[in-house]
Amino acid sequence: MKKFLKNFCIVFLTLALFSSKASAEATFVDNFDVTSQETEPNGFTFNNDGTKMFITGHVTDDIEVYTLTTGFDISTASHVESFQVHTEDQAGRDVKFNSDGTKMFYLGGSGIEVNEYTLTTAFDVSSRSHVATFSVSPVGFPEELEFSPDGTKMFVLDNTGNDVNEFTLTTGFDISTASYVQTLIVDVEEDTPTGLAFTYDGTKMFVLGWENDAVIEYTLSTAFDISTASMGDSYVLPGAGGDNTVGQYEGYENSPSSLTFSSDASKMFVMGRSYDKVHEYTLSCYYGVVNCIDPTSDKDDVASIEAQAEVAKKLIQHTADPVLNRMEWLRRNTDNANLTPQNIEFQFSNTILQSLSKLIPAYLNNKATTSELKELETIRDKRKKLISENAELEAQNEELKLLAKQKLLAKQKDQENKAANNWSFWSEGTVSFGRIGDSIISSAKKIKTSAITIGADIKSANNKMFGMALRIGADAIDFGNVKNSLDLDTVSLTLYESLLFGKNTFMDSLIGIGRFTTDVVNAVGYGSTKGKRDGNQVFASFKIRETIKRDKLNFTPNVKIDLGFSTLSDYVEEGPANLKFNRQNIGTIITSIGGTLDNIIDLNGGTLKPFLEMDYYADISPSSEQKISYKNDSTSTYKLVNIKGSTHNFKGKLGFDFITHTGWTFTSSYQRIQNKGNGYSDGLYLEVNYLPSKDTEYSMSLDNDKASLDYKRNINGLDFTVGSNYSLVSEIPDYGANIKISNTF
Repeated sequence: MKKFLKNFCIVFLTLALFSSKASAEATFVDNFDVTSQETEPNGFTFNNDGTKMFITGHVTDDIEVYTLTTGFDISTASHVESFQVHTEDQAGRDVKFNSDGTKMFYLGGSGIEVNEYTLTTAFDVSSRSHVATFSVSPVGFPEELEFSPDGTKMFVLDNTGNDVNEFTLTTGFDISTASYVQTLIVDVEEDTPTGLAFTYDGTKMFVLGWENDAVIEYTLSTAFDISTASMGDSYVLPGAGGDNTVGQYEGYENSPSSLTFSSDASKMFVMGRSYDKVHEYTLSCYYGVVNCIDPTSDKDDVASIEAQAEVAKKLIQHTADPVLNRMEWLRRNTDNANLTPQNIEFQFSNTILQSLSKLIPAYLNNKATTSELKELETIRDKRKKLISENAELEAQNEELKLLAKQKLLAKQKDQENKAANNWSFWSEGTVSFGRIGDSIISSAKKIKTSAITIGADIKSANNKMFGMALRIGADAIDFGNVKNSLDLDTVSLTLYESLLFGKNTFMDSLIGIGRFTTDVVNAVGYGSTKGKRDGNQVFASFKIRETIKRDKLNFTPNVKIDLGFSTLSDYVEEGPANLKFNRQNIGTIITSIGGTLDNIIDLNGGTLKPFLEMDYYADISPSSEQKISYKNDSTSTYKLVNIKGSTHNFKGKLGFDFITHTGWTFTSSYQRIQNKGNGYSDGLYLEVNYLPSKDTEYSMSLDNDKASLDYKRNINGLDFTVGSNYSLVSEIPDYGANIKISNTF
């Protein structure tokens, strides 16, 4: 029965090779002869960057060391030295290192044990010192040794038992803490297994053997848990069953003894005992021995895609919140003397924008100037009539009254014209921390956001308010493996308006545009891939609120909707995986309902206004889709669909305003957003405003891609100007500052 199953499996594997829809296959490149050092090589490995190769064998009981002038290119290999280890064990089967090369592990066939060494210099065998020995019983005859990346799992391949044995280590890479866990029998697929390897994330296992001269692929539903392994496809080494003399030059070995991959999984290496050669193969994709690994099944890749989409949506909220906070602050402090204009002037190099900056104040201050002119005309007509009737005395008296009124009207008009060209200046700094927990398909994410928003607005007597704000921020996201990260630089420009409907009902609205650049880093083995992705977005937000007043206590219920559309550019990773990500479109629809409760407390130094805000918001955004392919494999496209965040979310915000009598105002608040699930975000907000003297002016200019902010103060007839500038789109940091002192004679 066993023989029948084995023969059936061989036939099945052969058919699978030819009938499979696999889009990848290893390609033989070159081989390297080690006969001069070892005539029965068994195991081998590389250092992390592939510039050193280590081989152990059955005859010499040595560890042979080779250097490679080009990492993982065996054509550049040359032998350096040999090290005897027969004192600890003989008939060497394999050699491995921990992740940083400070520990070496030697698997012997004589004592059937693993020997642990410490290395004072990473990957320098000459600096070794023996530490411990661990028997790998119940293994009958060991062939290959493997560790998980953190060293908490150890695997030994048994040639006589035709099985893989799993051990757990309570302390990573400390074999004194090892204990046997379980065994996976592979004799149906391969009854003479000699080589063993895992993907870096432990979701794939590869077994090499003499019987079929093939690499057999297994899928593990739980990483590094061999009890969850299921057999997939296989890759038959080139030349199998053919001319051995020719085949050896094509990568064929009728006695393959060991298997390993480059640290970036773009190459596979097979040791052959018949011809004493190391054979090198290139892989068209990450661990693509037979099939390319579906990137949508990699939790870290999924986490990266989800994080990019979620950040794009959150950026809309993070941009809108400071502006809405500003308008809410103005509502809470309507009667505050510190709200008077602060002499802000905007300058634009674009003539259209400059014209708009002049027209907006005029629009906001569209008072009944026609009636004023009509009244002045009536005054003039009445004066003429009095003179014509020779009522000289009455005319003079009346004229004095009318001229006084005319002067008063002119003075009021002059003040209104000045107010129309004055802006109030504000700023808000934000720091937030968040976390989204691990899921079935995605790794956990840690999010940190910091930003500063500067803005200016103008308010008219008819309760109109218009403003603009510039936000510059940075987001840092870590996910999954410690090497995985997203770093975003963001900039956005927002125009906003607040209108009064009725006595205490307001509608706050804003529109804006944003741009962001993302640096993507994904860990692959001991290396990493890098990519750069640009994004653009347009957005709008509308909020209706009504204030219910009870003495000094105010309650303001509100409803809000955030809308946006973002595009993420396509990009290709630089590195081993070589994944290509297509352009991604992300729609945003977020509705919320809530309310704010605030109170007024009079203090000696000013006024304290604590407030509490509670909101529920629903993310009803349409799901987005990300298409992925391998750079070197255009035949297969993978899709990650239904990319969207938590639908139900709750927000709580607690803070206070403190308005001093000296012109300063301070606002501080803490915010918690809790997703229905295991995600949350904590935010800390700080806003500072100051009412300067009448001799102080601010100026904000936008010249193409350069933004500048100037501060001007007149002291004893001297003009002091401090200026700064920042490039909005340059990839190279471009900052500047200047100071100027002048006087006019």
